Amino acid sequence: MSSHREAPEVSKDPVVDNTDTYAFVSPDNPETITIITNYLPAEVPAGGPTFYEFGNDVLYKIHIDNDGDGRSDITYEFSFESTFTNPKTFLYNNGPIGSLVDPNWNKRQSYNVTRVDHKDGQGEDEAVKVSVLAEGLACPPCNIGPRSTPKYGKLEEEAIHTLSGGIKVFAGQRNDPFFVDIGSIFDLADLRPIEELHVIPTAATLGVDTLETINCHSIAIQVPISSLTADGSVPTNVMSSKAVVGVWGSASRRKVRIADGANSEHSEAGPWVQVSRLANPLVNEVLIPMAAKDAWNAVPPSHENGFLKFFQRPELANLLPVLYPKQFPNLEAFTATREDIVAILGTGIPAGIVPGFQNASNKGVFADILRLNVAVKPASSPNPLGVVGGDLAGFPNGRRVTDDVTNVELKALAGATIPLVNKSFVPDAAVGAVEQGIAPLATRTQATFPYVTTPHGGFQFPSDTE
Repeated sequence: MSSHREAPEVSKDPVVDNTDTYAFVSPDNPETITIITNYLPAEVPAGGPTFYEFGNDVLYKIHIDNDGDGRSDITYEFSFESTFTNPKTFLYNNGPIGSLVDPNWNKRQSYNVTRVDHKDGQGEDEAVKVSVLAEGLACPPCNIGPRSTPKYGKLEEEAIHTLSGGIKVFAGQRNDPFFVDIGSIFDLADLRPIEELHVIPTAATLGVDTLETINCHSIAIQVPISSLTADGSVPTNVMSSKAVVGVWGSASRRKVRIADGANSEHSEAGPWVQVSRLANPLVNEVLIPMAAKDAWNAVPPSHENGFLKFFQRPELANLLPVLYPKQFPNLEAFTATREDIVAILGTGIPAGIVPGFQNASNKGVFADILRLNVAVKPASSPNPLGVVGGDLAGFPNGRRVTDDVTNVELKALAGATIPLVNKSFVPDAAVGAVEQGIAPLATRTQATFPYVTTPHGGFQFPSDTE
């Protein structure tokens, strides 16, 4: 959660596991969009001697749909390579790492960035322009501790690269910004603040942020809005379809891999095959059945129709009245399909539902895409509940790092958003109490690019129990 270890096969291959995707108008540079895709869930900070890194045999992509058809019009591709400075040592570093070119740093990683523009209407089937934006960009090392990485702030600053065309990129270890009580939610949806109401009751307590001391790896890119819209404009009319861009992340492997023993020597061939994707949070995690999760990961959003029924009749919405007896009588009696969930996560919110706002696909395509209306300016005082809390710059209008997407989606599944499409429905009183009982920490985000913060150090956080 959001999609940490969400599918059986992906859970065995963490370098391809896209845990979270964020897309928002940059608050300190509102002529740009920032997109962040996170991978490698649950990195214990003390991860030596083989510290975490991106997969060198994985193609990471950030997809942009700027015409509402659920297909990639633009992709940014990231490919990685690792090198050894001293292949004779068992150590990640032989002394303090003072810079990204310090010879003390033994196992280092770099990456290339490529932009691919696709033929209109063909998605990724045909590229019309391939532009290599940068090669050999340095990732920062992992945050090992005060002796090995004594000035980590300097290293992470050096790893923010400015490219031509007003683009910034960063790829490396970060403090996982997602905040969620995984332990309670997957214990039969036991929400600690209301667990006295559960069918197996215990005394109510505060929530526990499972990821508070855990790291991940982030790919972040900041690009001018005009380079992503279909007509090259910077839209100012919120109600215009041109103002909405769709975003998602993915990871792919080559179709054929031949291994030669238990080492890093292997051969790969064939086309790239998508094995992971993520746009809206919690979709594969909560809506898609366990047996279908890997199949969902393998298809592009434009092929989402086969999974529509899981959005229309989400299992968790049916379970809540069972797990919390007598608390959700109106939800239990509601038998219509959940078109509110379909709109929020699958088609976007059309005009006329939320005053002064829309982020719908102008072609009515059903696809799990993070839809961002770029004409909505960043909020001066962001509300973690986003649109539900009256803040139109937040989720599900894209997703900011501080958005409390778990509480928003829990409340939505519990019936809070049904009146958007069915005015006669009255949400149960218990909906107001549905929450996980934790709040975003200020230390999990920063005000400037890449917006995700310094990872926990291995010496400072030797285990995930501290």
